[in-house]
Amino acid sequence: MARFFEDALTYDDVLLVPRRSSVSSRSHVSTETWLTPRIRMNVPIVSANMDTVTEWRMAVTMARLGGIGIIHRFLSIEDQVVEVEKVKRIENFRIERPYTLTPAATLRDAREAMRRYSVSCLLIAGAEGKLAGLLSNRDIRFETDERRPVTELMTPRERLIVAHPEITLPEARELLRRHKYEKLPLVDENGALCGLITSKDIVRFDEYPQATKDEKGRLRVGAALGVKDTLPRAEALLAVGADVLVVDVAHGHNERALAAISALRARFGSSVQIIGGNIATPSGARDLVSAGADAVKVGIGPGTTCTTRIVAGVGVPQLTAVLRVAEALAGTNIPVIADGGIRYPGDLTKAMAAGAGSVMLGGLLAGTDESPGVTVMRNGRKYKIARGMASLGAAAGRRAGDGGGGSDEELSHYVAEGIEAAVPYRGKAEEVVEQLMGGLRSGMSYCNARTIGELQANAGFVRITDAGRKESLPHDVEVL
Repeated sequence: MARFFEDALTYDDVLLVPRRSSVSSRSHVSTETWLTPRIRMNVPIVSANMDTVTEWRMAVTMARLGGIGIIHRFLSIEDQVVEVEKVKRIENFRIERPYTLTPAATLRDAREAMRRYSVSCLLIAGAEGKLAGLLSNRDIRFETDERRPVTELMTPRERLIVAHPEITLPEARELLRRHKYEKLPLVDENGALCGLITSKDIVRFDEYPQATKDEKGRLRVGAALGVKDTLPRAEALLAVGADVLVVDVAHGHNERALAAISALRARFGSSVQIIGGNIATPSGARDLVSAGADAVKVGIGPGTTCTTRIVAGVGVPQLTAVLRVAEALAGTNIPVIADGGIRYPGDLTKAMAAGAGSVMLGGLLAGTDESPGVTVMRNGRKYKIARGMASLGAAAGRRAGDGGGGSDEELSHYVAEGIEAAVPYRGKAEEVVEQLMGGLRSGMSYCNARTIGELQANAGFVRITDAGRKESLPHDVEVL
């Protein structure tokens, strides 16, 4: 017989109770947190693994701001690997494996490689990996003969400034400054190419002190997996430096999802960080952890473009889901990621106070410049197209990406649990994150909290009525 559980609440149903505070300024609080037990972040925000939210540009921006982005899985393995590689290479004092071409390559090959990898230069390496030259956009800008060999266009080795692989950051900076070069290939005593340092990388290395970086100084990035081709996809992603893998299943408390996490843990051991989800119950969280998850993603149905609760009648309002899961995992060192339902900065504060280590954003970031969504104009206003990953459009996209597998009849019987929608254009993702973090810091100061841990220890919620919710919004005035 069916059971009835306690009333469940979401962010709009509650407010945090203010308390006496010794925090005199929002700048005095720290928002440092943990995505997983081994990945620290200065900003508790994760961009969602949705195909209209996170590809390499969004992931780069999020990592630079102190959070992290999760590259969606609705790509071929090869294309998802390229997305991860772009993030890992874009900000790095020393690029260990620069993109290269052989001396036999043509201008056509060079332009295709530059386009594919989003780079402005390529190193030309010959037999035994020996550096032969460097080819930049400047060398090929006005060339029209696509068959012309790169050896006729490149700057040859004898005209390049090179350095030993052990060069330090100050030494590299001084060498580039003195010679007014932008690229510094690294070669060993035999002339073999060992890496590359660029002036842009040196500038960026110092420009974002809050950035989420790995032990080599590269931006961190995550990648999503499904329950198909899990191991080969994971192996390819880890090989190019993916920092965390997200087993991305709508119902994470499912035997196939649990088996996928167990298989990843068995194959890669403790070297890989795994996020499991989505779940909305303590038992779901405990089972994910037992299977090998290092963090759990909480949220069934709260997302902007998700209709699971309407279509399937299933879900738990997000605040209660986060509270109950965080309580169940207390003392385990397993972080909770609150996925979905964040509409205002105050929602972020409530999620963190409820026990989340970070929040995942989809709709709020889908309208930004960095998202891969299509931009449209409606009634003179700018929008971007976003879609839930259980929408009909996403299902059709997955079918096309799988080479057209599955019949039209199967697609016609697909019951969507998400929608496609136009979300307002919001400018740069950095501006969205700044607004959210400003609200979080303010909320922490009201709760006498200098750290996320203190916020969770000090927080007290009060349930509000519909009248109280209306009172919370601007009222009795015309908003300009």
